[in-house]
Amino acid sequence: MDVNITGPKVLWTSPWSIPVLGPFRLTETILISWVVMALITLLCIWLTHDLKVEKVTKRQAFAEMLVETADKFVIGNMGEKFAYFVPFVAALFATSLVSNLIGLFGVWSPTADLNTEAAWAIVVFTIITSQKIKAGGLGGYLKGFTQPIAVLTPFNVLSELATPVSMACRHFGNILSGVVISTLVYGALAVASSKLLGLIPGAVGAVLSHVPILSVGVPAILSVYFDWFSGVMQAYIFCMLTTMYIANAAEG
Repeated sequence: MDVNITGPKVLWTSPWSIPVLGPFRLTETILISWVVMALITLLCIWLTHDLKVEKVTKRQAFAEMLVETADKFVIGNMGEKFAYFVPFVAALFATSLVSNLIGLFGVWSPTADLNTEAAWAIVVFTIITSQKIKAGGLGGYLKGFTQPIAVLTPFNVLSELATPVSMACRHFGNILSGVVISTLVYGALAVASSKLLGLIPGAVGAVLSHVPILSVGVPAILSVYFDWFSGVMQAYIFCMLTTMYIANAAEG
């Protein structure tokens, strides 16, 4: 469903899609997601090429700092035995962060499409479930749904399924709300600018009424919060919940 207002177009789903193979469609969300993955891959290649043991460059020092930060985050929240999750959590954070911030360049943000967060949440939920089965066995996992009494089984199942739903909707809602609010403010300022400058008599007013002067500055200030701060925080929170859920699942 499209929401048409003055200013940039806001869409609840990806703005366009192109048929590729039968029912499979290439959407803008998929395309920009590929761009995000390509950017992260190129950045990793640039940061890690020509590594040295001595006289390291600032580039290498920055790369080592990123790795150490990821290690501390995962091990600090999950424990040393879960160190093998560092690449996964780091990749999840980087993908989420770049997807959130890429909207600053005027392109569609993949995280403004619920399908993106839903896919991430399903992957995380699969890992959580596998850790629970690994900790207590398949029988123990299924028996857990009947605790403390069997009559609560449907509610326990719903509680289990609520985990990926809440993770996906929380991230999606915060990102989309920022896009919607920023666009509404942009559109409102453009209309206000047109009406206010239109009061100027003569040709000057007629020309200036088409220039959204009031839209300059304020949207940029809002972007500091909705795009930068909120984007970074949502990526952090999603990864924090991921590590906590997986660690708790492994404990049985």
